[in-house]
Amino acid sequence: MTSTITPDQVNQIVYNLHHDPFEILGGHPIAINGTIKQWIIRAYLPTAQSATVLLPTERQEYPMQSVHHPHFFECTLDGATLPNYQFRLQEGEHQRVIHDPYAFRSPKLTDFDLHVFGEGNHHRIYEKLGAHLMEVDGIQGVYFAVWAPNARNVSILGDFNNWDGRLHQMRKNNNMVWELFIPDLGVGTCYKYEVKNWEGHIYEKSDPYGFYQEVRPKTASIVVDLDQYEWHDQDWLEQRRNSDPLSKPISVYELHLGSWLHTSAAEKPQQLHGEGESVAVSEWNTGARFLTYYELADKLIPYVKELGYTHIELLPIAEHPFDGSWGYQVTGYYAPTSRFGTPEDFMYFVDQCHRHGLGVIIDWVPGHFPKDGHGLAFFDGTHLYEHADPRKGEHKEWGTLIFNYGRNEVRNFLVANALFWFDKYHIDGMRVDAVASMLYLDYCRKEGEWVANQYGGRENLEAADFLRQVNSVLFSYFPGVLSIAEESTSWPMVSWPTYVGGLGFNLKWNMGWMHDMLDYFSMDPWFRQFHQNNITFSMWYHHSENYMLALSHDEVVHGKSNMLGKMPGDEWQKFANVRALFTYMFAHPGKKTMFMSMEFGQWSEWNVWSDLEWPLLQYEPHQNLKRFFTDLNHLYRQEPALYSRDFQEEGFQWIDCSDNRHSVVSFIRRGSDSRELIVAICNFTPQPHSHYRVGVPEAGFYTELFNSDARQYGGSNLGNLGGKWTEEWSFHGMPYSLDLCLPPLAVLLLKLDRSNTLASTEVQAD
Repeated sequence: MTSTITPDQVNQIVYNLHHDPFEILGGHPIAINGTIKQWIIRAYLPTAQSATVLLPTERQEYPMQSVHHPHFFECTLDGATLPNYQFRLQEGEHQRVIHDPYAFRSPKLTDFDLHVFGEGNHHRIYEKLGAHLMEVDGIQGVYFAVWAPNARNVSILGDFNNWDGRLHQMRKNNNMVWELFIPDLGVGTCYKYEVKNWEGHIYEKSDPYGFYQEVRPKTASIVVDLDQYEWHDQDWLEQRRNSDPLSKPISVYELHLGSWLHTSAAEKPQQLHGEGESVAVSEWNTGARFLTYYELADKLIPYVKELGYTHIELLPIAEHPFDGSWGYQVTGYYAPTSRFGTPEDFMYFVDQCHRHGLGVIIDWVPGHFPKDGHGLAFFDGTHLYEHADPRKGEHKEWGTLIFNYGRNEVRNFLVANALFWFDKYHIDGMRVDAVASMLYLDYCRKEGEWVANQYGGRENLEAADFLRQVNSVLFSYFPGVLSIAEESTSWPMVSWPTYVGGLGFNLKWNMGWMHDMLDYFSMDPWFRQFHQNNITFSMWYHHSENYMLALSHDEVVHGKSNMLGKMPGDEWQKFANVRALFTYMFAHPGKKTMFMSMEFGQWSEWNVWSDLEWPLLQYEPHQNLKRFFTDLNHLYRQEPALYSRDFQEEGFQWIDCSDNRHSVVSFIRRGSDSRELIVAICNFTPQPHSHYRVGVPEAGFYTELFNSDARQYGGSNLGNLGGKWTEEWSFHGMPYSLDLCLPPLAVLLLKLDRSNTLASTEVQAD
């Protein structure tokens, strides 16, 4: 047989040097006088001693001949068309029949896909890149595609080819994306990409667009089908789409799934849909394991619903290699962590949240990523996802790398990732982590360690444009969802729409309020009279942004103490201070976020390696505090005056903010219906006050809706016997006033009872 290929061409395949192995492998026509008469089939089969071409429909086999290399084979077939064929391989004492991946020649990524991706505007690129189940020419298999434009060669490694990069070499399409369809693969296939740079260095990488990963410390991606789960939350999604979340109550329970609660390692995980047995056991404590997504749905959802929260916020749920990073160093941006189960299991968790009236917010980390070898760092042998210049591309303080927001394909990766979680997992919001670190080029950098922008400034203009893009695209696809910025600087209009120059978020964490509150409440009450500004200053700017008031995980770690430990005084005063702080928080304009354990008064700091201190709930003070949070949340959700005009000046009015001698402030909250009116009076010292007069705008009976000093919460039970009638005594610039008893270290919420007011008016008329 005369060879139709040169030794150099064979060596390009044998040594994995060809950018398009389809030019050599697979079936190729042989034309005589312009007419196709024969087909030559070539294959590189490094594990086979011999091979034949099998034609299943004709039930014939044709032996293949070695050419220039003992494992490079050729076979010539007569005919004008290439028949469907397979290979029968002799591997030692074993035989097997396989389809030839190089028989499936048509690229699956279109020129349009690649063009829009290159522009940074392919919003569902995750449906094209990554690993996707597919049927080609009647054959089931998996299509793989990965963006690695600077790689010399890319191969697919997996348990299906013994992790041998010689067997499934990919083709480079349009000088951007490497792709290959591998027949006969399916759900559960473990795989990686073997990336070779121009110096010959090899990197084994997880799939940047992989939907599922092995449980750490393993790092392979796993093929899954995300379209098989049957959702039951259509009514929830429809209601969300047609509502304005900013006019609704939002009370968020922030938690870390891995440390909320564990269960005994001896207790076998529930058998789940998918691969439930892969649920991780906590290596730091062989006596415990993580709860599964199914178990969390059974235990967590009823608990949060009982407490009255509207949303659950999960610390980053995307795959990450190290438990101690809390999830903030992501290696699998498109994969919910396998610690707790499969992607379908996480879908079930979200679905159950919606069926029980709870929204789901996830923390999203587009600001930086870790240097782990299997992740995005130096992905194709170059600085692909990150800046090459460490002055722009590295957070030395965190040991992480910064995305290159000026690169269209990188920006597309992140924009599509944000959409992905709403599209495939039906989440209701995302809290974008470390926005300040993205917006400023000199963030945590010394002089000379950063590069100015094109105008000589410190603002990262590319990052700002990226944030505008992601928010603009997100709300165009998913109206009614939340995009929350963790942003602590004076950058203007963070929560303003992009069409007026804002960054496009609809909420922003109020970090200034948080610092002011914790500074104020941590000081001895006697000194608070000199720091009245701490509790009043935020009211002067509350309407400049759409603020989220957050007391988050960051406030109960790294030596900062938990909330009770921050408070001065004896144990009774500590609990009273906590109740006063949170009641003031719920009366203050803005949506609310609280970290797990605050609801029952954990003493120790949050420890990612262990459970919350659940045994504390056997003690009455902690039971009382949990009851307090439950009642406060339910009251908040029932009273539109506390939430419907959070971001309008008309929703808030001072009564008196100047009584620093007593450390007392009083104000009014109004709802969208101006008739909704609640008066808040806050006494931030242990000294009760009888006959404390507060001006009010309307006459009538003011019901005492809530008293943080109530007996059932562990307080002294001072109060106003259910409410007070107004007196015609002008005070604080108001035509009427109330003569009140102010309990110690407490906040009162009173509501004008218009039914009582109407009855009183009718009696007086009679």
